Amino acid sequence: MVSLLQFSFPGGHTVIGEYCDALSEALSDFAPVWQKPADDLSRQRLIQQPHGDMPRWQAAIEALPDVAASVNADQSCVTLTTAASLDVDIGVAAPLRQLMPWRKGPFDFFGVHIDTEWRSDLKWNRIAPHISDLGGRTVLDVGCGSGYHCWRMAAAGAHAVLGIDPTLLYLFQYLAVRRYTAQLPVWFAPVRMEEMPAGASSFDTVFSMGVLYHRRSPLDHLLELFAALKPGGELVLETLIVDGDVRTVLMPEDRYASMRNVYFLPSVAMLERWLLRCGFIDVRVIDVSTTTADEQRATNWMTFQSLSDFLSDDNPQLTIEGYPAPCRAALIARRPLR
Repeated sequence: MVSLLQFSFPGGHTVIGEYCDALSEALSDFAPVWQKPADDLSRQRLIQQPHGDMPRWQAAIEALPDVAASVNADQSCVTLTTAASLDVDIGVAAPLRQLMPWRKGPFDFFGVHIDTEWRSDLKWNRIAPHISDLGGRTVLDVGCGSGYHCWRMAAAGAHAVLGIDPTLLYLFQYLAVRRYTAQLPVWFAPVRMEEMPAGASSFDTVFSMGVLYHRRSPLDHLLELFAALKPGGELVLETLIVDGDVRTVLMPEDRYASMRNVYFLPSVAMLERWLLRCGFIDVRVIDVSTTTADEQRATNWMTFQSLSDFLSDDNPQLTIEGYPAPCRAALIARRPLR
């Protein structure tokens, strides 16, 4: 069995111990208020109380080929290429399948295309034309999943990108890419936003996409995002919404589209009011899109139920519980300079 602290990437980077060291050093540079709490929680979850599947996930990354590689993240599919000759079925595809399910992407590892459940590139294409230029900016991606959007942010010129997500499998999916891209300023901390101290004021741009409806207190989440931004910084918020006026918000009785952890789905007008009440200014809606099976579906890399299973057989405009089918809005807002 691979030791938690002995397993190494090419060049001497360990999956656990040295990665935590490197993450802590990076945070000391661009988010010092978060350095110690993020480091403590990362080490607790990865070393002191590791997930039972971690040896398998580590072994999968160890089995990936030790080759020099190039990355292109400035396109829909984050793509790794190499001049080396590889047995892609055994040496690449088989290890990557040990990291299933792959939900956010797509990725291509040396010709092995990972067709993820979500076509995350479609969301990026909807928001990218509207956000401030990421060149030279320090960026936070809350609920980053596999880190797909983090790589796209780095390719857009960000000075440093931090993705946070408590799901440890997603960290190892990120590490599979980082094995070949350690030179890029992209970091992943296995923490929740609400676990980090308020008042960081460290980020030029903060993304929260697909998180707000999972929070029992959406206003607390917005206040946390506000506090993480530098004065004048930009929030990019994407969440489920429902039709209605400024008084409209849906709280599911139990599940929404089979998800237990969905709490508040506001109208766009209500969402704008929430942002303003939390101190944001210059609030604007940049996209409203119904989620379709072209964007979210089961694949060979995520074989469980997906969107089509969660909609009514009689009326696909409704979820199986009878609520309006998923529709998402993306908004941009700004923290005032003072």
